[in-house]
Amino acid sequence: MTENRFSTRPLYLQLREALLERIAAGQWKAGNAIPNESDLAREFGVSPGTMRKALDLLESQRVLTRRQGRGTFINDQNSAEMAQRYNKLRGPDGRPVLGEPEVGPISEGAASEPEARRLSLEPEGRVYRFTRTYFREHRPFMMDQVAVPATMFPGLEKQREVATDVVTLAQRYGLLTGSASERITIASADATRADILNVAPGAPLLNFDRVVFELNGLPLEWRLGYCHLTSGYYLAALG
Repeated sequence: MTENRFSTRPLYLQLREALLERIAAGQWKAGNAIPNESDLAREFGVSPGTMRKALDLLESQRVLTRRQGRGTFINDQNSAEMAQRYNKLRGPDGRPVLGEPEVGPISEGAASEPEARRLSLEPEGRVYRFTRTYFREHRPFMMDQVAVPATMFPGLEKQREVATDVVTLAQRYGLLTGSASERITIASADATRADILNVAPGAPLLNFDRVVFELNGLPLEWRLGYCHLTSGYYLAALG
């Protein structure tokens, strides 16, 4: 542990960040076991209880999984379960509504006032913008208008293939996704959305306003999604 590594923040939160740095840097690989709690406590010079609190937090954030009698393992952020944890759309059979994403051109520019507010950027902050269109059986059913902080994703315009979902995008840049907040309203299809989604202008659409955060609490992505469902529903897990 380097000098002045920890500040006045609660020690278990700083331990969590130190462990996250190892995971994000690839020192600890997905699927592998990490050192046991006692060894980590000795390495960082903290009590086992403090280390346990940091590990408990990482487990609650779905970064780690404890397996009785086997150890503590790094979750694969790109696994189907983890990559789809932000997708709450369900079909009549209850299964997730998946689609093949197609990413549009990526552009960079000064953040608008809503972008700066939702992504916690300074007024002079810059963002990358792009759209995703999702297809099922070759038919579009949802589109996203996406903005991400340019400082967190340098050179994104050259890596369009990783922008298909926020988990893949974040992992490519050594970032780990955490919580998300989402607001759902009803919107009408303007001319652009109607053309992309192949619906009549003015058709009702579900509008998803979602911000995904890095595990340290910084906003990673602001997404405005527009979706039409011929049959299906949105699943909200409560409690």
